[in-house]
Amino acid sequence: MKIIHTADLHLDSKLETSLSKEQAKNRRVELLQNFKRLSDYAFENEVKVILIAGDMFDNKVCTKTTKNAILSVIEDHNDINYYILKGNHDKDNFIDTLEECPENLFTFTDKPVSYREGNVTITGVELNNDNSALIGNALNLNADEFNIVMLHGQEADTNAKDKAEIIPLRELRNKGIDYLALGHIHAYKEGGLDNRGTWCYPGCLEGRGFDECGIHGFVLLNIIDRQMTRTFIPFGKRKVYEIETDITGIDNSEDVVKTIKKKITSYNDKLSMAGRDFTVGEPDGNDIVRIILTGEVDIAAERDIPYIKSAFAEAFYYFEIKDKTKPHVEPHDYKYDESLRGEFVRTVLSDDSLSDEEKAEIIKCGINVLTGGEV
Repeated sequence: MKIIHTADLHLDSKLETSLSKEQAKNRRVELLQNFKRLSDYAFENEVKVILIAGDMFDNKVCTKTTKNAILSVIEDHNDINYYILKGNHDKDNFIDTLEECPENLFTFTDKPVSYREGNVTITGVELNNDNSALIGNALNLNADEFNIVMLHGQEADTNAKDKAEIIPLRELRNKGIDYLALGHIHAYKEGGLDNRGTWCYPGCLEGRGFDECGIHGFVLLNIIDRQMTRTFIPFGKRKVYEIETDITGIDNSEDVVKTIKKKITSYNDKLSMAGRDFTVGEPDGNDIVRIILTGEVDIAAERDIPYIKSAFAEAFYYFEIKDKTKPHVEPHDYKYDESLRGEFVRTVLSDDSLSDEEKAEIIKCGINVLTGGEV
């Protein structure tokens, strides 16, 4: 039997932190379309079950478009069973209020609920302050069956007092769990539970912001005679990149542009997930890219960030630059400099109330203004 394990789709996310309103609206549509793409993949690859381990929605209020699209996809794929567990973002979502639930849609409560799929038993519990620490005692699994348990929260080897949605792995050991299907962490993560079982976060289907860079997708399980194989499947339509570029010694915008281009075309980050190595590779026109400029740059260097950014504006879906360079300042060079720039640099460097980082940022901004640039 083939089963997809996914989580943290966060449908109807605002996505307006970096993107324009038009881009954010388009991305919300793309995230919603991902659910249909996932279901189509399941149909084409004879997957019988899709597990969604929490935070399918970004909050409990969904748009009518999202509601109708989700129900339509589930009803159209009636040969696939959908198991949807609520997470901390989507408690009390619209599925709870459906007068008539699709026959192939299954949900859970804050008490263990089990379903049978062939030779596999799927059990889910929606965690809260009251039951998270007691989850191990609440489970009553048949050790002779292949058991999948769905939970949403932060894994921990020890209990954490007075914190919601903590999954105490220690309490779940030796409970007959073969696969602990988790949600909440937005990057792929896995580990051994005990001699019998494993736990796994599939991560989100697609990165939404610069805190979710790299490759995203879902986990495909194949269970035959109680033997399971697990494969991570890359799936996101767009990837999110954050690429550091050292521009030490570069003194003009044109050379910064050339340096960034070289860095992008040689970008070859590697990730190891689920026993497989993935090469992220260089971004393309579909992707969301942030360049972080680093290094030490002469304070008199010409560096026009809007101009540099404009060189890449049409090359990617979204592109931004963060300037985290430090000004290269030799204090003795300004000891006798009677210019306004010299007086400014000396004043900042002699201020003992400022940290080195604060001095660097103040000097960078001040020199930029004094040389005709923008802050």
